[in-house]
Amino acid sequence: MVCSTNNPAQRRYLIRFAVCMTIYIVLLLVSVLALKHFQPTGVPAYALAVLPALPIIASLIVMGIYLAEEKDEFMRNLQVQALLGGTGVTLSVVSVWGFLEKFVHAQHFDLFMVYPLFWVATGLTAAVLWMRVRS
Repeated sequence: MVCSTNNPAQRRYLIRFAVCMTIYIVLLLVSVLALKHFQPTGVPAYALAVLPALPIIASLIVMGIYLAEEKDEFMRNLQVQALLGGTGVTLSVVSVWGFLEKFVHAQHFDLFMVYPLFWVATGLTAAVLWMRVRS
């Protein structure tokens, strides 16, 4: 894996996050295939359904570790602002969508899509912050 940063905290974060996402993909495939082909019930079914969420939880912990390890206060502040922006956008979208579902019967929004929505919103917020800082 190629890391284009000289910042050790960022490099460790990128590696840890990549490991989490690789494990996520593997566990998601295992879970989907096992649930489809073996059709377990009870505790095994619940365990397989929860399995892909574990690396997602780990990736959030990895972000917290990065924030604790980051020595550059400016970079840490930008990341915190991006996370807050991503959280705000995500909460706004799912709140609005929830009311649309409830009152005008909009199509259901699957909850497992909240995590990718959060990271897309965080990434877009980070890009806006970087453009603002660089100008």
